[in-house]
Amino acid sequence: MANYIVKRVLGAIPVFFGITLLVFILINMAPATIADLAGGEDASSAAAQAALEANLGLDKPLPVRYLLWLGELLTGDLGQSYRTGQPVLDMVAQRVVPSLILTGTGVAAAVLIGIPLGVMAAWKPHSRWSKLAGGLTLLSFSAPGFFLCILGIFLFSVVLGWLPAAGMYSAGSGGSVGDLLHHLLLPAAVVCVSSLGSLVRQTATACGEVLGEDYIRTARAKGLPEWAVVWKHGFRTALLPVVTTILNHIPHIIGGSLVVERIFGWPGMGSLLFNSVSSRDYTVVMGVTVLIALAVLATGILMDIVYRLVDPGVGWGGGKP
Repeated sequence: MANYIVKRVLGAIPVFFGITLLVFILINMAPATIADLAGGEDASSAAAQAALEANLGLDKPLPVRYLLWLGELLTGDLGQSYRTGQPVLDMVAQRVVPSLILTGTGVAAAVLIGIPLGVMAAWKPHSRWSKLAGGLTLLSFSAPGFFLCILGIFLFSVVLGWLPAAGMYSAGSGGSVGDLLHHLLLPAAVVCVSSLGSLVRQTATACGEVLGEDYIRTARAKGLPEWAVVWKHGFRTALLPVVTTILNHIPHIIGGSLVVERIFGWPGMGSLLFNSVSSRDYTVVMGVTVLIALAVLATGILMDIVYRLVDPGVGWGGGKP
């Protein structure tokens, strides 16, 4: 197991460096003047432009700038914001917790709802459970995130007045847990609905295939209770693709939901990335993008490990033991 993990980590290292190179090149190809990068500072004269270039480190050749940025990145330094001068790592640290709260709550709710609903839909394919699962899956896949956000705000904030339309806390609330939950409910519900479709479909498909196997019929013939046949024998065997679907949401949880955070004014990673792109704060864009890419790579390694832990038939060498 340890050797396999080491091999996977070593294999991910060149991929990570390739991602950093690609991100750096693409960002530096983006159109922007020195004044844009400097936040509108005076760069009308050649001397002022040269001073700003030197201050921002843009007076060096592109390969040198990449190596300098990569060296700082490997030491945990993501650079400084062109706009505010604040360290990018500090900006990310301030935003990652709100993103974890929002998307983590939404995905957790989707897991708690989607897995039992998918199992029930596979167990009773022509029941109301199956129709409910189909309706929620259709809504999740067909309704864009921004539409769900606007619909939720219109119904629950404008018409009914039950929930706030934006923000993480109310002004003067002192940051209480109750106020946080009040603001969290609507955006987390949107994240939940958006994540629900893949979980319900994957669970229902996997369980539907398993429940038709011979050993399930044998378990029923032995007189086992139906709930034990479905949950202990059927669901456990179908767990692997379900776990894979859940783990695929980890980068989304860390990176935040750009559309939901933007519409609801939630101060997370998605909002940080959107604001940085809009203001051409490219050091922040590079830092956030690299961190999300790192989360994707780590998730891939974790998925391979969990795959082998859940299914003993897959050896740590990649084949059957």
